[in-house]
Amino acid sequence: MLFLIEYDRPSRRLVQFRKFDESQQQAAHDVRLELELDLNRRGVEHEVVILDAPSEEALRHTHGRYFKDFAELAQEMASKL
Repeated sequence: MLFLIEYDRPSRRLVQFRKFDESQQQAAHDVRLELELDLNRRGVEHEVVILDAPSEEALRHTHGRYFKDFAELAQEMASKL
């Protein structure tokens, strides 16, 4: 499964989250390109990525920074010490 993420790094806010089946790979990349062009035209500096993961749960585990606020990330890191 492919996941398109638009993320506002300074505010640590997930702006957009979309799912695509593997069969929609070209569509996902087209949407990413259109989004990046639009953000660039408007002068908006957001991170835009497409990630491949077996499930949303797996993605949330490997890329938690997109889904957790700062307090949750700090707590998670502290529990690993």
